[in-house]
Amino acid sequence: MSRRHDHDAGGDPEVLARKAELRDEVWTALTEAKVARFPGARNRISNFTGAEAAARRLRETGAWAGARTVKSNPDSAQLPVRQYALEDGKTVYMAVPKLAEPDPFFLLDPDDLADPPRRAVSIKNATRSARRVAVADLEPVGLVVTGCVAVGADGARLGKGGGFADLEFALAREAGLIGDDTLVVTTVHELQLRDAGEIPVADHDAPVDLVVTPDRIVDCREHRRTRPSGGILWESLTRDKIAAIPLLAALEEART
Repeated sequence: MSRRHDHDAGGDPEVLARKAELRDEVWTALTEAKVARFPGARNRISNFTGAEAAARRLRETGAWAGARTVKSNPDSAQLPVRQYALEDGKTVYMAVPKLAEPDPFFLLDPDDLADPPRRAVSIKNATRSARRVAVADLEPVGLVVTGCVAVGADGARLGKGGGFADLEFALAREAGLIGDDTLVVTTVHELQLRDAGEIPVADHDAPVDLVVTPDRIVDCREHRRTRPSGGILWESLTRDKIAAIPLLAALEEART
């Protein structure tokens, strides 16, 4: 059995325990409803039946139309979003899984692809069309797409526990690539959407502005908490987490 993604997470033990409990609830609900696609819901940002419909609904928004660059998570659930971004002529920045490289982002240029967009945006094929880039080489981001295990109507986001999405956000925020008005969106199944206040949050958790399901759009901006204003909250990171991410280790060394 593989280790849980939150095995090296720092923070309030009660908050971590409640988050773990909620993940299990959502993964079980997706599995029992038979809406989780291969290889299953558990221990991942679950791919879900209707992911394409949710991506099409996002594609119809003004926020999408106005974005020239899109930063996206690399998970299968948001593959249709990345595909549509390339098809619509947008540059896509996709995080290297687990930020496991010194240059932690793939840059996908819609005018320079080795494969059709749907193939180019998969992790398996990204290296054929993308080049790895450092945070300093990115342009300001027009739209942030994030994957969720669950998300609240108040914008509270629950990932799979590794903390990588929040780290990506903090790195981009610190570099000036994400501003106060940069929209953060997610695409999820209705079973992943929870009531406001149900998902606990920590100081480093970056909230979501728009939640898009196959059936509707939930605007969280009126009720969501303020997004983290600074960069990396070093006090929230464990030694194991810093050691596992080359970029964090390098940044820490530069600080000392």
